[in-house]
Amino acid sequence: MEIVSGHSLKNILKNHWPDFYLKHGHNIRNDIIINVTKMLSCRTESLGCHTYVCPNCGKILNVPHTCKSRFCSSCGKKATDQWIRKNMAALPDTTWQHITFTMPSKLWCLFWLNRHLFNKISAIAANIIKNTAKKKNVLVGIYTAIHTFGRDLKRNVHIHLSVTRGGLHSVNQSTWIKDVFFNQKVIMPQWRYLIITLFRDEYKSGNLRLPKSMAFIKNYTSFNSWLNVLFNKTWVVHFCKKTNNQKRNVDYLGKYLKRPPIGETRIKSYDRKFVSFEYLDHYTNSKTIKTLTAEDFIMRLITHIHDCGFRCIRYYGFLANRVRGKLLSVVHKLLNNPLFNELIKLTKVYWRQLIFHTFGSDPLECTNCTQQMELRSITFAPKISLFSLHQEIIHKNF
Repeated sequence: MEIVSGHSLKNILKNHWPDFYLKHGHNIRNDIIINVTKMLSCRTESLGCHTYVCPNCGKILNVPHTCKSRFCSSCGKKATDQWIRKNMAALPDTTWQHITFTMPSKLWCLFWLNRHLFNKISAIAANIIKNTAKKKNVLVGIYTAIHTFGRDLKRNVHIHLSVTRGGLHSVNQSTWIKDVFFNQKVIMPQWRYLIITLFRDEYKSGNLRLPKSMAFIKNYTSFNSWLNVLFNKTWVVHFCKKTNNQKRNVDYLGKYLKRPPIGETRIKSYDRKFVSFEYLDHYTNSKTIKTLTAEDFIMRLITHIHDCGFRCIRYYGFLANRVRGKLLSVVHKLLNNPLFNELIKLTKVYWRQLIFHTFGSDPLECTNCTQQMELRSITFAPKISLFSLHQEIIHKNF
């Protein structure tokens, strides 16, 4: 097996994935295989390349194609920058409030056996806020992000929601109403009731699979009794203070949405056996180092890979996809931001710009004579399935 030094996620997976897959492959979802294969193939000849040549001295530069996977730290960085720039232009520059919806830890395990539930809880949180505002004749803007992990990479299902503290008049949609208030003491019981109701309905419909640890539940009566214990607890729905700092709001969500569950800067050591990473312990409010075997680290990491096509970010209210084309321009006009359409056109981030911004040098400037290199050809990836490519990666290391 090829040994590659470094603390990057790609290097850790490159060293350990073949052994890990041979041991646990029967329990690994296809979506995980697809994303890991993309990451391990990123910037290699397997995905093709652009070839540039210097018109002056003939120097050739091959720029390998990237994988575009959210699980890839390199591609995730670009996707994050792209999302932040786009939303800084698209989202209205007004007062926002960030709300985090959590649930008791005993419910978390049910999501991994019933992945369709991930598609339902964002709408539950958003509709609570949207309906609260609707009673005041206000249509607010909402976007949500679903997180499945805590800072220590353990399972922790929760929803991050950002909402405008003002909105369009829900009848005429031509007036901006300020200072919409949301009460935590009203919102929390609704969230608790609707999540418990979701699980009750799923069980009654026969769509809910239970883990082996819940073998004591024999029927709906026992399941409902178990849920009632959780219902009688106080759930945490955290309200941040309202803020006019739109960039901070977008940056906070952006850094989690398009990247792997852990940033590579948090990985402090890797000796080909153990991985140590840093995280903020909320209980002690201090930074803590956690050390795991490479196998356990990979296990925690890949469990948070979503199914292909899953949308972590969702929009509601006047930001909903079906109405934003009409209403978002109205919102920007009412908030005196007439350059909205022009700003959207300026948000595209290209690889050349990203490298220049990060390293301060133009990758297409010839290192021999400083001339601008020109595109000569494009080599596309061979027509081979990712599963076949995955098998090649596995067998190549043995």
